[in-house]
Amino acid sequence: MRPFVDTNIVVYALSGQDPAKQAVAQRLLAERGAARPSLSTQVLAETWSVLTRKLRWAPDDALAAVTLLKQLRVVALTPETQLDALRLAVEHRLSGWDAMVVQAALQTGCDTLYSEDLQPGRRFGSLEVVNPFAPQAREEASGPRRRKLSRA
Repeated sequence: MRPFVDTNIVVYALSGQDPAKQAVAQRLLAERGAARPSLSTQVLAETWSVLTRKLRWAPDDALAAVTLLKQLRVVALTPETQLDALRLAVEHRLSGWDAMVVQAALQTGCDTLYSEDLQPGRRFGSLEVVNPFAPQAREEASGPRRRKLSRA
């Protein structure tokens, strides 16, 4: 699995506003190996904006949090990526911002896009949108871990 995380996943991991969602989001961001998530420079910028504007974090604290995210796979949005995203927006009736997230995930070869904002189960080629906070997604995400722990 090659996952990509949307801004809302990152914000839940950092904010502490919803402890149940925070635990799920933190687990996703802590994955390593092939399951290590990707995100885009757009997600970094949006995270900064949400932390400083909506959640009123001090700029230094928000910068420290966003800086930690560079440990993940970070995809830079090129002009070509943005134009492809706008075409995707027109074709699939997405907002420009959502289309850039989808296009960055596609460009990176991801097969799963974790997002609370897009319709779960929606597909863009080989990319599937998954809401990790939905009960079924939480059970699937924790299922392999439980089996792995019970063998040890």
